[in-house]
Amino acid sequence: MIKLEKTAVMNLENAMRGARNPLNSWARSDSYYDESGSYVLGPNDLDLAKRLCHAGSDHRKFIRMIFVSVDVTAPLYWWKEYDTYKVATVANSTSTMHKIHSKPFALADFSTDHMNASGLMTMQKVIDELERLRRHYLETKDKSDWYTMIQLLPTSYNQMRTCTLNYETLFNIYFARRNHKLAEWHTYCDWILSLPYVTELLQLNETSDS
Repeated sequence: MIKLEKTAVMNLENAMRGARNPLNSWARSDSYYDESGSYVLGPNDLDLAKRLCHAGSDHRKFIRMIFVSVDVTAPLYWWKEYDTYKVATVANSTSTMHKIHSKPFALADFSTDHMNASGLMTMQKVIDELERLRRHYLETKDKSDWYTMIQLLPTSYNQMRTCTLNYETLFNIYFARRNHKLAEWHTYCDWILSLPYVTELLQLNETSDS
């Protein structure tokens, strides 16, 4: 299970202005803000953006200036893979260490959408034990209960992080993970394709790679 919420794309206007700096071609810029306040690339700017992306990463530096913020809720086993991407990423997460005991454990706190019946039965037993430990810890403040919760917690436990990335990082993630065996990565890659102008720019890259 993975959930992506509160997506915001920022700095597209400044990124496109920077893309025109090398040839001093600012006068050819034809982008504008629409009635909803979204920045819309005009034909000239979109054509330039496509050509720069088609020319490769050295020429598409402007996409590193397009920033994306998103709240991602995903299981710990997925976050372990996401943490491979350290360049141009920032994330603030909900705290397992500080807040693991703050609410009752429930099946909805875990990604179990691909578990079979036997796995779900085992998971429920683990959740029941975690909840017993949590209640005992609240009563006694016995640190061994807290430590046991931390060490027993399955990697299917869902954590929410507010993440900031740029388009260059997202492009790299897309090509590296679009065929991954984890379903969460497919959902994430679909989200990448939903961002403004990503589909147009990535299609050129896919053509050049084939």
